[in-house]
Amino acid sequence: MALADFLTDLDAFESDAAAAFGNAGDTTALEAARVEFLGAKAGRLKAIQKGLGGLQKADKPAGGQKLNAVKTAVETAFMAAQERLASGAKSVERAAFDITLPGRPLRRGRLHPITQTIERMKEIMGRLGFTAVEGPEIEDDWHNFVALNIPEIHPARDPLDNFYLSVGSHLAPGESPGAKYEGTPALGPDGKPLLLRSQTSTVQIRTMEEAVASADGGTPPPVRIVSLGRVYRPDTADATHYPMFHQIEGLCIAPGVTMADLKGVLQMFWQSYFGLESNEPIEVRFRPSFFPFTEPSVECDIWHDGKWMEIGGAGMVDPNVLRAVGYDPEEVTGFAFGLGIERICMRQHGITDIRDLYANDVRFLAQF
Repeated sequence: MALADFLTDLDAFESDAAAAFGNAGDTTALEAARVEFLGAKAGRLKAIQKGLGGLQKADKPAGGQKLNAVKTAVETAFMAAQERLASGAKSVERAAFDITLPGRPLRRGRLHPITQTIERMKEIMGRLGFTAVEGPEIEDDWHNFVALNIPEIHPARDPLDNFYLSVGSHLAPGESPGAKYEGTPALGPDGKPLLLRSQTSTVQIRTMEEAVASADGGTPPPVRIVSLGRVYRPDTADATHYPMFHQIEGLCIAPGVTMADLKGVLQMFWQSYFGLESNEPIEVRFRPSFFPFTEPSVECDIWHDGKWMEIGGAGMVDPNVLRAVGYDPEEVTGFAFGLGIERICMRQHGITDIRDLYANDVRFLAQF
């Protein structure tokens, strides 16, 4: 093939391709034009490239240079057509948008039902003179057991009933992960294993210790605090149990505190919580029970919706607990109570499965 003929074919190819790309009215037509001119198997560019091999050796450099220039120009025309069609589609979308239509409402977030319950409890207890305090969720043996009058042989210390912590061993270079994940116990300052706290009573111990330590500086009893937070026990998750849940615990330490004070505080708390308008006080019932850190100990029930509802445990702070933190049981007494927040939240909202509270289903949570 003569060089002149080859160059003429290239000019015609470039002109035809530019016209086809420019006239394409939609992406389907543009794609058909691309296949016709730039297709890898049967496109016209492929056929013209074969013609390059038929040129004289001396003409091939000029032919190859022209071929590359035409190929670049055709590909540029194709991309320009793509941008033209895309821009046109956006213009059509903008033209079709009716600005008089009402806007889409924003979906507002809201507090989790457990958080709502906690905040309401804190507000009520604050009006009763109790200060909300917090403490660490990783605890040592002293605060979780010893100071709460739970001896070494008590079943509450069983590893099957607590989340004891361990420290993984360091891996040697090239050693497979998983080979040393049994670990060794994570130890506290007393040399005994650390654990995730099994009750918020640990916060009461820490608060009383701080009060005793600062008594010389002018912070003696009374101590009136309420602690709210997460606790952990290795329970199998079912409709009424979960390995993580929340507790609220109240503590009052002062000279002359009695069970009558405990009953009065609980009565006023529930009267406020359920928003009872009647002047008749809500009924609170105590049933004898046992807890290592209170003596005497009781289970508390309230009369609500025509039936007795169990709300938690309570009692007078055991003298051993007072001695452990540095108080003299002959000078001060106190009461403590503990309530399960999930149980109260579920009763209030008619929730039958505790797992629903932690499933993160927005459809469920949007109800509260």
